[in-house]
Amino acid sequence: MASAPTSAFSAKAHPSPRLSAIALRTALSPRSLTLSRRHASAFPTLITHSRTLVVSATATEMPQKAKGFVDEMRAVAMKLHTRDQAKEGQKEPQGQPVAKWEPTIEGYLKFLVDSKLVYDTLDSILHKAPYQWYAEFWNTGLERSESLAKDLEWFKEQGHIIPAPSSPGLSYAQYLEELSENDPQAFICHFYNIYFAHTAGGRMIGKKVAEKLLDNKELEFYQWEGNLSQLLQNVREKINQVSNSWSREEKDHCLEETEKSFKYSGEILRLILS
Repeated sequence: MASAPTSAFSAKAHPSPRLSAIALRTALSPRSLTLSRRHASAFPTLITHSRTLVVSATATEMPQKAKGFVDEMRAVAMKLHTRDQAKEGQKEPQGQPVAKWEPTIEGYLKFLVDSKLVYDTLDSILHKAPYQWYAEFWNTGLERSESLAKDLEWFKEQGHIIPAPSSPGLSYAQYLEELSENDPQAFICHFYNIYFAHTAGGRMIGKKVAEKLLDNKELEFYQWEGNLSQLLQNVREKINQVSNSWSREEKDHCLEETEKSFKYSGEILRLILS
């Protein structure tokens, strides 16, 4: 589900902070990519598979730490965002931008109910841990099921009828169950995109809906206990650690699943306008 809402490589940098002739040589087996910069205000360019990603950097950031597989996941996800969703987005917008949405209470409740089903399913999968390393992602602090339960109870107290889960949520929950048993790399792709998208674009959408429908009330769905940035970093590190044992083919397979994760989440998100 989508706030803006962002390739794995190791880098060596000269210890001198001078801006002239700074070269980073990086390796991403079996691919290679090169990072270069000419001056402090320039935007260095990462080139991989004839695709170009622009990133910002300053001299004070040198030397850079080695990046992990999560950086690859983020790069692929950003390509599927539109510019109104993320400044790094590259996809052409379809339909109205979020700022012009006209949500309904009924549609928003459908969205919350289907979202809860998806998060309930993730919790159940991770608790059962069909693969032992799934347990690494249990109780990360990003879980949303309890928060959504509180929000739906609040709507009920306001006199609203809570709908049953609909087709988009049911289909996605079933797909996640199947992936978790048979395709763990693809499953982790969905896990990453569901949780991380909600903390970025998801919060932005929640704020817009609250402005239009809820007199700016902030739901529990958009609140976390503790430092959210640290919670996200903890999960990034866990994904990087787990993926260290994956082959390049398995990593690529995980990345290829990103578009499906956007498709399923997008179908649930569009319920807001129903």
